[in-house]
Amino acid sequence: MPTFERTTLKLKEGHTWKCNPGYKICVLAQGALRFDVPREWVYEPSESSVKVYDVTPPDDNCRLEVSLLRHSQIDWSGLDLDGLILNSVGDKAGPDVMDIHRQQRPGVEIVWVETSSIENGKEARSRIAIARGVSAHALLTLDFWASDADRFTPVWDEIMRSIDMGFKVDDPTVGVRPV
Repeated sequence: MPTFERTTLKLKEGHTWKCNPGYKICVLAQGALRFDVPREWVYEPSESSVKVYDVTPPDDNCRLEVSLLRHSQIDWSGLDLDGLILNSVGDKAGPDVMDIHRQQRPGVEIVWVETSSIENGKEARSRIAIARGVSAHALLTLDFWASDADRFTPVWDEIMRSIDMGFKVDDPTVGVRPV
């Protein structure tokens, strides 16, 4: 099981990292997975995942949790991502699950769904995504209150837009190179 730890580095002049204003870049496993989160969000690494919160818990209203499974570079196209995403939501995969959303670009295939539930008398939402790259699969879950959907939906959209997989980061202060 991989252990995640947070490291912040000063970038060198001429680096190749790019993200939208107001966001910062998160890179896992030397480039196996990369995505952007709001600049002010806080990280909490654990043994099997990385959690990123809108503010420090317990005062948070939104949590992104990311797990990464690295594997050999084999053809995973026969592994049905729709089936995986429905299995990942388990009992929530009923009428509350909205449509399966799909994104595909070179080196990355993503499927995601949204579920809802009632927690502490409030409607909660979860957006759950599986991202597949050449040598890794990632599970990303964004949990937030339904009343905050206008605030956190754009964050999810940026996370999904910025996902990249299958890069090698030899020097994180400079940038990435394709594997």
